Amino acid sequence: MALNPQHGADLPIPAVPPKSAAPTAPTTSGALRRVLRRARDGVTLNVDEAAIAMTARGEDLADLCASAARVRDAGLQSAGRYGVNGRLPVSYSRKVFIPITHLCRDTCHYCTFVTVPGKLRAQGMGMYMEPDEILDVARRGAELGCKEALFTLGDRPEERWDEARQWLDERGYDSTLDYVRAMAIRVLEETGLLPHLNPGVMSWSELSRLKPVAPSMGMMLETTSRRLFEVKGEAHYGSPDKDPAVRLRTLDDAGRLSVPFTTGLLVGIGETLTERAETMHAIRKSHKEFGHVQEVIVQNFRAKDHTAMAATPDAGIDDFLATIAVTRLVLGPKMRIQAPPNLVSRDECLALIGAGVDDWGGVSPLTPDHVNPERPWPALDELADVTAEAGYDLVQRLTAQPQYVQAGAAWIDPRVREHVDALADPDTGFAIDVNPVGRPWQEPDEASESLGRIDLHSAIDSEGRLTETRSDLDSAFGDWESIRAKVHELAARAPERVDTDVLAALRSAERDPGGCSDGEYLALATADGPALEAVTALADSLRRDVVGDDVTYVVNRNINFTNICYTGCRFCAFAQRKGDADAYSLSTDEVADRAWEAHVAGATEVCMQGGIDPELPVTGYADLVRAVKARVPSMHVHAFSPMEIANGVTRSGLSVREWLTSLREAGLGSIPGTAAEILDDEVRWVLTKGKLPTSEWINVVTTAHEVGLRSSSTMMYGHVDTPKHWVGHLNVLRGIQDQTGGFTEFVPLPFVHQSSPLYLAGGSRPGPTHRDNRAVHALARIMLHGRISSIQTSWVKLGVERTQVMLRGGANDLGGTLMEETISRMAGSENGSAKTVAELVAIAEGIGRPARQRTTDYSPLAA
Repeated sequence: MALNPQHGADLPIPAVPPKSAAPTAPTTSGALRRVLRRARDGVTLNVDEAAIAMTARGEDLADLCASAARVRDAGLQSAGRYGVNGRLPVSYSRKVFIPITHLCRDTCHYCTFVTVPGKLRAQGMGMYMEPDEILDVARRGAELGCKEALFTLGDRPEERWDEARQWLDERGYDSTLDYVRAMAIRVLEETGLLPHLNPGVMSWSELSRLKPVAPSMGMMLETTSRRLFEVKGEAHYGSPDKDPAVRLRTLDDAGRLSVPFTTGLLVGIGETLTERAETMHAIRKSHKEFGHVQEVIVQNFRAKDHTAMAATPDAGIDDFLATIAVTRLVLGPKMRIQAPPNLVSRDECLALIGAGVDDWGGVSPLTPDHVNPERPWPALDELADVTAEAGYDLVQRLTAQPQYVQAGAAWIDPRVREHVDALADPDTGFAIDVNPVGRPWQEPDEASESLGRIDLHSAIDSEGRLTETRSDLDSAFGDWESIRAKVHELAARAPERVDTDVLAALRSAERDPGGCSDGEYLALATADGPALEAVTALADSLRRDVVGDDVTYVVNRNINFTNICYTGCRFCAFAQRKGDADAYSLSTDEVADRAWEAHVAGATEVCMQGGIDPELPVTGYADLVRAVKARVPSMHVHAFSPMEIANGVTRSGLSVREWLTSLREAGLGSIPGTAAEILDDEVRWVLTKGKLPTSEWINVVTTAHEVGLRSSSTMMYGHVDTPKHWVGHLNVLRGIQDQTGGFTEFVPLPFVHQSSPLYLAGGSRPGPTHRDNRAVHALARIMLHGRISSIQTSWVKLGVERTQVMLRGGANDLGGTLMEETISRMAGSENGSAKTVAELVAIAEGIGRPARQRTTDYSPLAA
């Protein structure tokens, strides 16, 4: 490690005064003393306190660093982390650095990693590394005992450079990320190294597609400063992927998908101390909710020749140490705080440990740091000596930190589980001293036998649940305090009811039910008393005009083929971990048997949905369809929610269109439009940790319609939503129907709260009121008039009497006989899990209406 002569000198803080930032207010010694005292007490510093703390110098800085080091040590001791010599560990990952491509669509002002196609050609290099080049580096790394293959590349170069697009097209890849996925699989299979993917900004669906091929991923947040992004001349100006909002979305989406994720700060690029503190707190907020940030890199800016920031001074060492110490104090004892050892001197490495660092990140005995090529990695024995001199043991880890290695299926995908286990100490989660060996990357074997509580579909009515909640209630859903805070924000914005607005809206709706304004629909949604009676009467009149008095129903069987699920929907009481007392999974033979039983009982449809079980083979969905169609060729298969479809797409590597087409060819007839909940991400991210976002739900459903698979549409209400969300949700459905015409019906789904984790944690209402139920069904009839003819009401969730009320207020359909139902019953519904045809007919006749059997898509029933 070469000593940088600039380091060690006291530089102004921040080292680079921002060009357009307001000057930092002078810090009084009294304010700093108070902050240092709070730091000594181990209190988490708020944004203002963190900014003040980073002004500490001299003895104050030593005091600050000592406080941070105590917090770090307490966390390591609490986690039971120790090295081979019995001392607390400072970890690192032995890696190879694989620069997949040096092309990028961004133009960060400090970067030398990125170049342009012409320069690559002049150097005799391709637009991307070829597969053989990637595998050669990985194999040589494996021979040297490396465990990690760090994939680093620019963001989406094909969107800027025609040469990148041509390179991918010629080799059959749709995108850079598709190439990354393919190469990660080859590295796993041919070398055994574990990919750690750093492809930049990614969407929820892109993260989903990459999780099965990598134990961990990362993206430096760098800064949340919008000023550095929006002001010309600042570090991130002109770089679309450095928009802080976009990067924070990626950080949160990684958490929703339970991806062990690395992120961090870049210190000294022009940010103010307050902006730096805000960046720390943004990371803290995301990790507090999802628990996915495995390490936070605090990286000091190093100026590079031939860049726009070449004349900018390097970040000063005191500034750097203060930032590390404050990051530790803000993020707490459980976080791993990382600093690159090649960007400082040997003595400064000691100081970094003294400031709270407990991880050196990836260090390579083979490849250079391609981002900082002028700064060679320290030799591993030298790094061990420095760490020992500070009183700690240098311990090798894997790409994922030990707690995630040991956490199981929620965090490490089954397809890479064997690769991880081959390199991990089962007792500690750290790396063992072996060289990696290639292993097949493959789908889990199809279960030939059912497992678990397979009689739940019948026992739920007589015996109920065996356990009140799933076994991982405290860890599966994120931080309840953060969730409750979001719920309070939503509730504070709920609209008020104004009777005069309702009367005006009614007049408008009578003239043009499907053409009212959002404000008018909102007025109808909030109606109560006589106004609500008028709204429901209008809805009932529209129902009579559109579909007549017939109350329709389908003879079907509902088959929930597994309740094993790690998605983390906070409203859901159905999902269980594998091994829980109520968990089960049905074999394809069992599903086919139940379909045959349904056929014998007169069913024309089976509706199949299940949990997102990471051990379900990628062929599992098609296998279920084929099994049913082989046993009962005439049976209509109505199956797989958009979430299940997204899961299948993720694991198959196919596009949504390709995957749905293959399911249709296997015999799938239509899909349920479930997993919609509320089509507003503000609400969705309260209801669920990891379910697909609104945009992806829309993409799946519209694509299904386009390939000939019609769907139902649904809305779950009565939890943390408001009438404004109902109107917005129905507007989304109207837009889709105008585009595709593929919806067969709309199904309002009242939230069943009794066993819902969200309700038990104090985060939701206890389901909808009777007024809510009436208003939602009526609003749906009015808003969807001229677009969706059938409005279904759920006897499972509402019971007979309330179902009859909905049939007199806009609804015309009873859904199905079901024969079995576990989702609502696990949540606490007390209305049974099956109805005979006679019972459904009785519901209709009880309000003086005829009942008529229908098919799934409402076409005439075959004789």
